[in-house]
Amino acid sequence: MSTSSAPLRVLDGHNDLPWHHRELAGYDLDACDIAHAQPQLHTDLPRMRDGGLAAQLWSVWVPCSFTGEAAVAATHEQIDFVEALCARYEQMVPARTAADVRSAWGEGRHAALIGMEGGHSIAGSLETLAAFADRGARYMTLTHNDNTEWADSATDERVHGGLTDFGREVVRSMNDLGMVVDLSHVSAETMHDALDTSRLPVMFSHSGARAVCDHPRNVPDDVLERVPANGGIVMANVVPKFVNQARADLDLGRTDAVPEPVATIEHVVAHFEHLREVVGIEHVGIGADYDGVDETPVGLEDVSTYPALLAALGERGWSRGDLTALAHGNALRVLEATEV
Repeated sequence: MSTSSAPLRVLDGHNDLPWHHRELAGYDLDACDIAHAQPQLHTDLPRMRDGGLAAQLWSVWVPCSFTGEAAVAATHEQIDFVEALCARYEQMVPARTAADVRSAWGEGRHAALIGMEGGHSIAGSLETLAAFADRGARYMTLTHNDNTEWADSATDERVHGGLTDFGREVVRSMNDLGMVVDLSHVSAETMHDALDTSRLPVMFSHSGARAVCDHPRNVPDDVLERVPANGGIVMANVVPKFVNQARADLDLGRTDAVPEPVATIEHVVAHFEHLREVVGIEHVGIGADYDGVDETPVGLEDVSTYPALLAALGERGWSRGDLTALAHGNALRVLEATEV
């Protein structure tokens, strides 16, 4: 089938440019100006245009080593950087709502949204959570790689058995504040607890299917099967150790491999195919995790390559309507359903 009638706009769920830019240039947009090609990054404006990346939920992540008020302050600095991008580049505009995204597209501009990655950024405070919502944060990943005091992570020891009572309070507050509950990075028990608690659609901003690649960062089928009833979305990523089983086994110490197995676009396509089968096309999106990893799959090297992914899916029978839903339609629906 042909998907070439017009380039599809992509709304990606997760990109770590803010932290990567901090590491490379201390947020100095003169020293690392993304208006021009920046080969040390996965993301710059020329490649965003080439890839049709028309809206991004920019991750305002800080490492779990940042705790308490240091984590709060660093997260605010990350939001400051997203705002600085919009102030500097005329083609980028801040967005919070689905209507904001559509308005930006009507002007031919990129819609810049904010997503928080890791509940440690609120330092155990619902007031701090509300302050981030007030600054435009549209989702929060409940944990990063480490547990919080109120939720178990997928990659830490089991401590709480999912969410604590305060964790459920966080989820309910997020519903009230218009912040999507993001279940990437959390344990399967936390996923189930959050689905039990949230009255609004949840998201997985950058997660694959565990049935395709058995890594704890991916989502098991018994969780995926609950997503349609919730109305949520699973946005698959391109991280080699989460998409390629041989790389996952190496990462988890199950095998030794020399040289390292190579992930390709075909591994990523397999996740999208499985997600469509289990959750349905209405609940799948893209959350690549560019600039959050050192390596990307062959064929999906950076943000210019979304058309290659969409074309590969089109060759497997995904219709234009399917691809539109994947590229942005489903994400816009979830944003709209969770607005206040």
